[in-house]
Amino acid sequence: MNTRMRRAAVAVAATAMAVSLAACGSAKESGDKAAQGSEKKGDDLKIGLLLPENQTARYEKFDKPIIEKKVSELTNGKAEVIYANAKQDATLQSQQIDTMITNKVDALIVDAVDSKAIENGVKKAKDEGIPVIAFDRLAEGPIDAYTSFDNEEVGRVQGKALLEALGDKADGGTIVMMNGAITDPNAALFKKGAKSVLDGKVKYGKSYDTKEWKPENANANMEAAITALGKDKIDGVYSANDGMAGGIITALKGAGLSKLPPVTGQDAELAGVQRIVSGEQFMSVYKPYPQEGIVAAEMAVALAKGEKLDSIATSKVDNASQKGIPTVLVPVVSLTKDNINDTVVKDGIYTIDEICTAKYKAACDAIGLK
Repeated sequence: MNTRMRRAAVAVAATAMAVSLAACGSAKESGDKAAQGSEKKGDDLKIGLLLPENQTARYEKFDKPIIEKKVSELTNGKAEVIYANAKQDATLQSQQIDTMITNKVDALIVDAVDSKAIENGVKKAKDEGIPVIAFDRLAEGPIDAYTSFDNEEVGRVQGKALLEALGDKADGGTIVMMNGAITDPNAALFKKGAKSVLDGKVKYGKSYDTKEWKPENANANMEAAITALGKDKIDGVYSANDGMAGGIITALKGAGLSKLPPVTGQDAELAGVQRIVSGEQFMSVYKPYPQEGIVAAEMAVALAKGEKLDSIATSKVDNASQKGIPTVLVPVVSLTKDNINDTVVKDGIYTIDEICTAKYKAACDAIGLK
């Protein structure tokens, strides 16, 4: 995996470009220690990394090793990354922030379980002079920097792909909309982007905000939708990510459908890619994790050393309490059976052997994935 990560980081870092986002307002004045500027530090740093859960494969398979590797490169191998996973528990994540403060980390990268619940923890870190980087999700509180993907564009990419898959049913067809957790601000952005494409074209038979993004909750929601609408009355399913798509497809197959309706996804998880190969899932959204992780590491090391982000951040965004947050947004790609070779394989995320196991060998051969 380390070799693939190195290939992925090089390939994506060389090609990914940030998407510009207009800022509104000016940076909020802050009297905390971090805002007053840090004393210049060398490479002997402690970088805290808090990821939200381990149900989605990306966090520990991609994000963690990518960030660790880049931090090491930027500090001549001298910095230490202190890691914890909240396992979808906002209270546990708050405790983990306290531990990071106790450990006197020099900067903290946080992917929030709950963007609002984490605000107090962010304030406590800032009060102790620890700069905070919001990773993947825009947390509330006085954060210093933010990197993610263009999340509304993710939704638009999913919506466009679903309309394409619906064909002549794209005008007036009935879909089930399986959104992510309401505690995740990204879920609202995915939904907004998707609806900007789908509104006025399809009918929303059922729509759900799926608790904790869990596949089993998406499965239960889909079973309820099938019961309410009828299995033959569902023309397509908007699924906000691959994990939920797996639960949705299990419910559809369990209902005895001989032909599955098109189902979207996101994250390019291995199981999702394999379902795309086999035809069970129509698409996913490939998000170049190496570039996002590289940017987070660059921001953390720069801020830990008391440096500005002028050469890193390309745009600014606001949260509810902070304006003009230095930001980098990374573009995304619609992943279908037609471009698996040119995306996740080319970037070293997965090998052909990993995708095309014995179960999927014939399907891989059929689409020329060799």
